[in-house]
Amino acid sequence: MIQARAYVSPFHPRSFMPFWLALAAVIWMSPATISAQPQVLDQVVAIVDDDIILASELRERVESVRANLESRAVDIPAEDVLVRETLDRLILDSIQLQLADRYGVRIPDPQLDESMTRLAAQNGMTLQQFRKALEGSGQSYAAAREALRDDLAIQRVQQGNVMRNIKISEQEIDNFLGTEEGEAMTQPEYRLIQALLATSRGESSEQVATKEAYVDQMLAEIQSGAPFEEVVSEAGAFTFTGGDLGWRKLGDLPSMFREVVPTLSNGETTKVRSTSGFHLVYLADAVGGERLVKQTDVRHILIKPTEVINEEAAEQLAGDLVERVRGGEDFGALARQYSDDIGSAAEGGELGWTNPGQMVPEFEAAMASAAEGEVTEPFHSEFGWHILEVLARRNKDFSQEIQRNQVANYIREQKYQEELDAWLREIREEAFVDIK
Repeated sequence: MIQARAYVSPFHPRSFMPFWLALAAVIWMSPATISAQPQVLDQVVAIVDDDIILASELRERVESVRANLESRAVDIPAEDVLVRETLDRLILDSIQLQLADRYGVRIPDPQLDESMTRLAAQNGMTLQQFRKALEGSGQSYAAAREALRDDLAIQRVQQGNVMRNIKISEQEIDNFLGTEEGEAMTQPEYRLIQALLATSRGESSEQVATKEAYVDQMLAEIQSGAPFEEVVSEAGAFTFTGGDLGWRKLGDLPSMFREVVPTLSNGETTKVRSTSGFHLVYLADAVGGERLVKQTDVRHILIKPTEVINEEAAEQLAGDLVERVRGGEDFGALARQYSDDIGSAAEGGELGWTNPGQMVPEFEAAMASAAEGEVTEPFHSEFGWHILEVLARRNKDFSQEIQRNQVANYIREQKYQEELDAWLREIREEAFVDIK
């Protein structure tokens, strides 16, 4: 259950109320009766810097927390504990929202709409269905939307103040990788589907050979393009057993599969023999393990059209440079003399090893079609006219970098909560809080 918070911005209508009226929130219930007593509809339970928290807000939040705990079948603490902890949460939220206002944090409506849509999707609904569900349970969609806006603002304030205090050294990553937890975390994961044609001890060698030949036939069909599950489910002479093993770390796979699975590519099938029989093992998907990226070592010359040299002249100059390189002149020397790419000209046009998707599409296409040592014809991109030379190609394994990034993110998450708790204590101690 989402509830709107009680943050009062300097422009909120409530901020223009006289302070005594904000504290008392008193209204005369019977103007016709002079002797009628004022009846308090609400009262302040806490003053937090420039904000106030009303009893009604605290009451609503306590009910929301209680309902949430009940829905999760969690034991509800004693009433005084529940109220105290909820008030503490409201105070912290107020402090952070006031900081967001001072920092100029704004959550635009389009971003808020995207977040509401994601929240609805997490509950298996469209945004319209989510809205109806909220209103059907007696909640205000508008209030829920503004509460989410507050949550996003608080998250941004927290990240801005906490992340800058988190530092992760290479030594920390190395130390974690050396632990059992680190080894387990960075193990590759595989999703396998296996089909077993069982054999028994009582079968003759001829019977076993017949089964193996049958499995080899099924494997050939799969490797020729037939769907794995279709082949094994429609097998006529023998019946396969098995199924989807789900996602498993390498160390959690059956021992008979551990050596062969890392050698498979996604979508590839192989045969494995065990004491149980013949297995067809299909690698449906994998994460981790070897991550080979095809890289290209390339250099280029860029000619930009200007007021001095127009589009046609720039193209002509690029073409002339191609002929000069092919005639024996040094590509690097020409790049230093003519290239308008400030970043690479001084290096003889060298761009170094590039990864797929790193360059603009036109550059990627020319680079992919060129052979090693070939200088391309002039081609145009948004930057101007290029010629390029492919110096070499290689497959680089990025698995170690990916593992280290994975560990760094894990350590960062652990440190984030510690730093967040410390920062929340700090801002709570620095704030003026008067609990009534």
